[in-house]
Amino acid sequence: RRMECVILAAGSSIRLGQEKALVSVGSKTLVGWLSERITMKGMRPLIVTKTDIFEEVSKSVEDCDIVINPDPMRGRTGSIQVGISTLDNSIGAGYSLLVVPVDRPGFSNSTLDTLIQSKITCCPTKNGRGGHPVLLSPEDVEKTRGASSDTPLRNIVNPERFDVEDPELHLNIDTPEDI
Repeated sequence: RRMECVILAAGSSIRLGQEKALVSVGSKTLVGWLSERITMKGMRPLIVTKTDIFEEVSKSVEDCDIVINPDPMRGRTGSIQVGISTLDNSIGAGYSLLVVPVDRPGFSNSTLDTLIQSKITCCPTKNGRGGHPVLLSPEDVEKTRGASSDTPLRNIVNPERFDVEDPELHLNIDTPEDI
């Protein structure tokens, strides 16, 4: 079974006032820190970003492929579809896909392990609220591939939820206070 990973780093960051992907986490950027976590689990993430931060993202990650979403205003599903299209062209279809939004970094390594070991579409949940990352089965990658780019992922797939104790699962880097 093949598993791929996309890190979504093409958002607008308007409320934050700086690029989310480039927020400092220690001596790294947020996208660099997340990509390192994924790489340590044996995966090579594909980062979907936007033109104006492509160079900075490229400098802040290692062992990752990076692709530009030409129309990031299409939203997260559009960015996922850019990643799917890139992966399809390089490796062919038939893979599971771990979807990691750069602004939702609060998952633990044990949650990441559970997702990587799963064979079904699933996501972590805490206190009744779903969280990220989301793992898409090959069938749900197919559904996402064919959906309208402005349709939220939650309207395309129905992930099985599993409870976690991650204290920061619902962390959403959206405003300066969230950092």
